[in-house]
Amino acid sequence: MLTNWNDPLANLRQNPKTTAQASAVDIDLESQKLSNSHSTTPDYVPTVSPGVDAAKVQNLSQDEDLLQGATGLEEVEFGAARISVDDKQMINCRADLNQLVPFKYKWAWQKYLDACANHWMPQEVNMNADIALWKNPEGLTDDERLVIKRNLGFFASADSLVANNLVLAVYRHITNPECRQYLLRQAFEEALHTHAYQYCVESLGLDEAEVFNMYREVPAIHDKAAWAMKFTQSLGDKNFSTGTPEDDQRLLRDLIAFYIIFEGIFFYVGFVQVLSMGRRNKMTGCAEQFQYILRDESMHMNFGIDVINQIKIENQHLWTTDFKKEITDIIRESVELETRYAHDTMPRGVLGLNAKMFEEYLQYIANRRCAQIGLSEQYPGATNPFPWMSEIMDLQKEKNFFETRVTEYQTGGSLSW
Repeated sequence: MLTNWNDPLANLRQNPKTTAQASAVDIDLESQKLSNSHSTTPDYVPTVSPGVDAAKVQNLSQDEDLLQGATGLEEVEFGAARISVDDKQMINCRADLNQLVPFKYKWAWQKYLDACANHWMPQEVNMNADIALWKNPEGLTDDERLVIKRNLGFFASADSLVANNLVLAVYRHITNPECRQYLLRQAFEEALHTHAYQYCVESLGLDEAEVFNMYREVPAIHDKAAWAMKFTQSLGDKNFSTGTPEDDQRLLRDLIAFYIIFEGIFFYVGFVQVLSMGRRNKMTGCAEQFQYILRDESMHMNFGIDVINQIKIENQHLWTTDFKKEITDIIRESVELETRYAHDTMPRGVLGLNAKMFEEYLQYIANRRCAQIGLSEQYPGATNPFPWMSEIMDLQKEKNFFETRVTEYQTGGSLSW
């Protein structure tokens, strides 16, 4: 069959079923929109073309991707109606996911634009001072070296885990194209962060196998990774799909675990420790990398919070008393895990910091996270022992303080914090 490159659809219009690649099933897209494996609406029944084995069609109708209707890979119907804003929703949407506009969640598109303006690369950061300090036997104490190695070990695997969760699980179940656009940018940034840790490890001449395998060898790091893994394995299950209150809660729970806890609580001990060293003019290259990463992760977390709250608005039946208690229990458990990590990385205290201060800080952070998704505070009276952390978002001020090579985001001046 010859292809008309001036009109690629010409052959399809003339003879839509001439090859083995043509579909054996004529899919009624309107019926498909109303149907999924968990729907309370009548089951979708495909139309069988003449001469097609009905048994094969029955097998096709049970295919997850066909029934799900929310992958963006569904059969294209010529002449289908255009979508409207009201057709869109955060989960369980059957509107065409290939149509980015019209936007329903303009905040999601703005976050995508902000993330693009936030672009940076690890090699832009000068690591020479760090290399000299690390190689100097008198440059750092053993406790300071432990802080750097432990955090590189945790973050190196953590951002890979987050990237895998986004690409293999979350992206599949968020059925809104502007949010998916941001998720693709976030996935790139997670890869960029892993690149940054590798760049730090390589620059300092650390044992790569030791650092990148810490999540299997160091208990405090292993426990956090293992805790997070259980909240992504279910979403990555090819047989899992949303559509029932139970499964929708499962998705919501896992989104909270990653955006609120993994990125919003588990990362913050390491951020404080490394950035505190930078404030004291030690390991300034690593600190600058972590500063950029903190800025990215703050944007990731804020995006996730908006997604979580939008799902709650559109599915108010999910936010039950029992579910809220389950989430608060998970958050409290995560605070205990991260407190253990603080003790592991800082057993004797260093640079004016100690593990007890991190206990207070984690409780303060957990209260903020609870408030951001409509839960009550779990640790009344907790305060922030590191008020300077709020200043870290001011990149220009911190770069001047570090007195290192100034490397601006390419268009970071367009952002407002």
